[in-house]
Amino acid sequence: MSKEAILVTGAAGFIGMHVTRRLLERGEHVIGIDNLNDYYDVSLKEARLAELSRTQNGRFEMLRLDFADNAALDEALATKRFDRIVHLGAQAGVRYSLENPRAYIRSNIDGHLNMLEIARERDLRHCVYASSSSVYGSGAKLPFRVEDRVDHPLSLYAATKRADELMSDTYAHLYRIPLTGLRFFTVYGPWGRPDMAMWLFTSAILEGRPINVYNAGDMRRDFTFIDDIVAGVIACLDLPPSDEGPAPPHRLYNIGNSKSEPLERLIALIETACGREAVRHEMPMQPGDMKDTFADISAIERDLNFRPSTTLELGVPRFVDWYRGYAGI
Repeated sequence: MSKEAILVTGAAGFIGMHVTRRLLERGEHVIGIDNLNDYYDVSLKEARLAELSRTQNGRFEMLRLDFADNAALDEALATKRFDRIVHLGAQAGVRYSLENPRAYIRSNIDGHLNMLEIARERDLRHCVYASSSSVYGSGAKLPFRVEDRVDHPLSLYAATKRADELMSDTYAHLYRIPLTGLRFFTVYGPWGRPDMAMWLFTSAILEGRPINVYNAGDMRRDFTFIDDIVAGVIACLDLPPSDEGPAPPHRLYNIGNSKSEPLERLIALIETACGREAVRHEMPMQPGDMKDTFADISAIERDLNFRPSTTLELGVPRFVDWYRGYAGI
């Protein structure tokens, strides 16, 4: 690769695959990193990479490694040229953090530190990284504002994402590295994750299995379609924070649809798209879950002219249509 590339971690993941594809479509060279772990079906990750291979035109290089392994990472990147990082790789999932907490420390803390060190050592132009709406935790007022204090995470996953933000602020202060953290709100769409409600509900309804409905359905989420997420990530990547004045060049943004939707409405839309009603299995509220999420996106609107355009009414059928094709239903 003669042109300076962009390093994308989690390239075989849901958001990582879509961001990589968009970068390739606009002519960028991309180096992808992913260890393709078995948190969920590895064949889905392989299928995403196969999809990328159809659009890469020789400008995509995939490195299968664990970015939390600093020795392996340094060796793999020693001869690679890149000037920006989109760090989307992480151990995801609120509920899984109750079962395997060490996976979150390794990937989300050690791995994030490795990315910060690479950015420092190479004096990169910009590093955009994934945070999460989960950082808002308990006691947060709706809608969630990036200026709000986030001191009470409800899960270890959320705590690691908040730690990433604090580590990034420190590195931006000490080394003047341009960094942007993005708090994603319930991302869904084609090629999505099978542990998320959109996939779980759709697959169960189409196959005639019951869906687990937590807290009697009394929950709300700010569901954000993948195309809007990608537009926000790319907009952030293209405009690094300014390093003028004493403040560190570090920004935090919410990226959401800026509309908090009842879980019952999501279920109804999926039922309509699937053409059949759900069989419900009522479940109690799960430890670590947040009852409501709602993004105030005024900061990213102001700075980057970002505005989501995909409503839940449009996005749900698009996901269900994709899922039918992928699953052969």
